[in-house]
Amino acid sequence: MNYLEKFKGQGVELPPKSSIYEIAFAWLGGFISIFIIGYLTKSYDNLLVMGSFGASCVLLFGFPKSPFSQPRNVILGHFLSTFIGLGFLHILGNEYWSMALALATAIAVMLATNTVHPPAGSNPLIVFLLGVNWDYLVFPSLIGAIILVIVALFYNNLHKNRAYPQYWF
Repeated sequence: MNYLEKFKGQGVELPPKSSIYEIAFAWLGGFISIFIIGYLTKSYDNLLVMGSFGASCVLLFGFPKSPFSQPRNVILGHFLSTFIGLGFLHILGNEYWSMALALATAIAVMLATNTVHPPAGSNPLIVFLLGVNWDYLVFPSLIGAIILVIVALFYNNLHKNRAYPQYWF
């Protein structure tokens, strides 16, 4: 198969659509998670909201069995990617090439440590765009990711056909 033929796709069927029950269950899980994080942010005047957490909710409540949704991946993926973003920002400065290096390094580190969480791939970009300090590693990145996993743990296990997580570490 030549290079351009690959662009046609492989003819694999679309995955089945989710039931209205599964959609509603995922909707409520995402709502509860961001509601709690938003409430804690407002109540304790501590930043816990991060844009990539929305995409984390898609995985945690829409695809809880995915390797990308497991606690190890969610927590360490967010932590490592944010740490790498902060390191590149504060050592090499806020330059487009430094941001690109941070993102590429975050991908490589998540792959090398088996902690891939695709939403966390946006964390280095978020760090650069906001120009945040090292405390961003704890609030919101680490604490927010832990809260998401705790909510997913309690919420997903309410469902009769779900058992979350598949593994821890």
